[in-house]
Amino acid sequence: MSWGTELWDQFDNLEKHTQWGIDTLEKCIKFVKERTEIELSYAKQLRNLSKKYQPKKNSKEEEEYKYTSCKAFISTLNEMNDYAGQHEVISENMASQIIVDLARYVQELKQERKSNFHDGRKAQQHIETCWKQLESSKRRFERDCKEADRAQQYFEKMDADINVTKADVEKARQQAQIRHQMAEDSKADYSSILQKFNHEQHEYYHTHIPNIFQKIQEMEERRIVRIGESMKTYAEVDRQVIPIIGKCLDGIVKAAESIDQKNDSQLVIEAYKSGFEPPGDIEFEDYTQPMKRTVSDNSLSNSRGEGKPDLKFGGKSKGKLWPFIKKNKGATPEDFSNLPPEQRRKKLQQKVDELNKEIQKEMDQRDAITKMKDVYLKNPQMGDPASLDHKLAEVSQNIEKLRLETQKFEAWLAEVEGRLPARSEQARRQSGLYDSQNPPTVNNCAQDRESSPDGSYTEEQSQESEVKVLATDFDDEFDDEEPLPAIGTCKALYTFEGQNEGTISVAEGETLYVIEEDKGDGWTRIRRNEDEEGYVPTSYVEVCLDKNAKDS
Repeated sequence: MSWGTELWDQFDNLEKHTQWGIDTLEKCIKFVKERTEIELSYAKQLRNLSKKYQPKKNSKEEEEYKYTSCKAFISTLNEMNDYAGQHEVISENMASQIIVDLARYVQELKQERKSNFHDGRKAQQHIETCWKQLESSKRRFERDCKEADRAQQYFEKMDADINVTKADVEKARQQAQIRHQMAEDSKADYSSILQKFNHEQHEYYHTHIPNIFQKIQEMEERRIVRIGESMKTYAEVDRQVIPIIGKCLDGIVKAAESIDQKNDSQLVIEAYKSGFEPPGDIEFEDYTQPMKRTVSDNSLSNSRGEGKPDLKFGGKSKGKLWPFIKKNKGATPEDFSNLPPEQRRKKLQQKVDELNKEIQKEMDQRDAITKMKDVYLKNPQMGDPASLDHKLAEVSQNIEKLRLETQKFEAWLAEVEGRLPARSEQARRQSGLYDSQNPPTVNNCAQDRESSPDGSYTEEQSQESEVKVLATDFDDEFDDEEPLPAIGTCKALYTFEGQNEGTISVAEGETLYVIEEDKGDGWTRIRRNEDEEGYVPTSYVEVCLDKNAKDS
């Protein structure tokens, strides 16, 4: 099977076919190039996606990633980042191993094709020239033969004519001989050129064209093989990254398997545990007998069942609310006193740990400066030891400041840790286990309490969750209870909408009577008139107590 023998007369078609082959190769290059662009774009989009969902540094979102499920999500994002990197590798390898290689090969192929078809055209031109020579010699031979015949006929005519002189006959005879000789020469020349042409034609169709077409055939077959190799490389480039992509996917699976729901549940407890004891049972109130009705300090003001009468708080109860509203509307207090006990303890512990780390860092720096000073003392040419005294003093001063700060927070921490049992004791008293003569407080049901993410309570949350205010002890004759005497006055610094039962609304700038000061829970009991009294956040009012009340 050879193009030279089978396609000896298809020069033009072969020229078109080989050009189509080069176009096909360039189409493959374009295809791979577009694939590399897609891979790069995909990798970029994956990286951007991974970056978009990464937690922002020093943000509240970053704190949420302590949960194992969130850590697994972060691991997935990181694995996707590596996954994107493998698509970049695919793009780079396809560009270097296929596109660059094939582009160079196409240029070589074009040059080789041009050379082969140039040789083919040259052989065509040569055989055409030989053919023209043959045709020319043939026409000359034919012409000379005709001229020789005419000269011979003219001589015979002159020789037969008796009126023609002998000289004219001789002249005609010589002319006939000359023409005959010319015809013989033309015949010999035509024969020689014919033999030469036949030889050239045989060489052209059996040697030159087969050789040229064989080169073109080999060139075309190499092109076809190269396309096949490129396709294999195309697949191999993808195959090479499969193990790494597999590792990325394995990493995602491993991260998913590391999720521990029990651990996350424990973290939720640590994050939001308030440290308060749950409210105790509500005592049975028997209205069938004229007896003193008492209610647990922790009983709910809004009855849990249908048909129970509402307990009146309009200045008649002595209870208090737990601080649902942030005590500080401004910055968070340094001692985190706005937080529930457990959350406060955690924040203080965290602060102590941070300060200890800073102290250790400063001590390491002091040790390094001390060592440098010793080196300067031993080798004065390296530096002046006195130049480090100021820095050493500054570091020592910083250490002392940090230690004082740590002692302050440790004292608060010890206070909180010491109070935690006391708070449970207070809760037990509120549950009615102790004497009802103890100062009553109003608490909310723990399960109905909602806290903000930082552990403090906000007014909006208490309103939305419809916090049920806990009832307190009532005297026997609660309808005829004498109002508490005023112990001072207060001026409202801000407007407060008292939407919970037991609270009272005040307008900014309004002056009211204080009938019970803040007992440490952030609430002050005030009165507007005989029928209107209730609790307001202490931070919302400016209190001025009577001296006699303070002394008593």
